[in-house]
Amino acid sequence: MSEGMRCQNCGREISGDEVFATEGKTLCEDCYIDAGHRIRVCDPWAERSKKIFRDSHGLQGTDGLTDLQKQIYEFIRERGRATRAELAERFNLSPTELENEFAILRHCQLLKGRKEGDTVYIVPW
Repeated sequence: MSEGMRCQNCGREISGDEVFATEGKTLCEDCYIDAGHRIRVCDPWAERSKKIFRDSHGLQGTDGLTDLQKQIYEFIRERGRATRAELAERFNLSPTELENEFAILRHCQLLKGRKEGDTVYIVPW
């Protein structure tokens, strides 16, 4: 094992056979997998595709969402807004998992981001 080789994302010590490189970073296997499974939040084509799909299948509101996505949506709807940190803590999600769930909810035009001062909140569409 190389002394001092660490994942540049999570800081975990990694051996030479566990090293993955992506976007100029040295990552552990878990962080490498997370990096490859991101859904882009701001993606007009994904939003358009999702809208066409939902319309063609008669899906409205939370129809067709996972239980977790429904819970996140209801939490925001009841509170009016929440930060990513609040959502990650409440639903025990990693930043990547939260970003993926938010991306899907945004593509469904259920939630969006809104900046207030220096803070970005997730709010109902």
